[in-house]
Amino acid sequence: MRFAIRVKPGSRRDRVGGTWEGSRGRALVVAVRAPAVEGRANEAVRKVLAAALGVRARDLVVVQGERGRDKLIELTSDPPGAAERLASLF
Repeated sequence: MRFAIRVKPGSRRDRVGGTWEGSRGRALVVAVRAPAVEGRANEAVRKVLAAALGVRARDLVVVQGERGRDKLIELTSDPPGAAERLASLF
């Protein structure tokens, strides 16, 4: 399963939820405390998303947008209920 996210690095707290409407369509908003330096924000995004979806961080892969705020994420495993949890975060 693939889905788009919009990252807000350097936030006051880690949070998943909300919708961002961009030129490429709808994306899930993910705020992380980690700065956008040396991949720290990407790793934080994977951990925060994994906790929100109830999966392992290694099951989430950044397919596109490694160096930008807009990313395409792939969930490599598809545990029961993951799609419903994802839909509830939007």
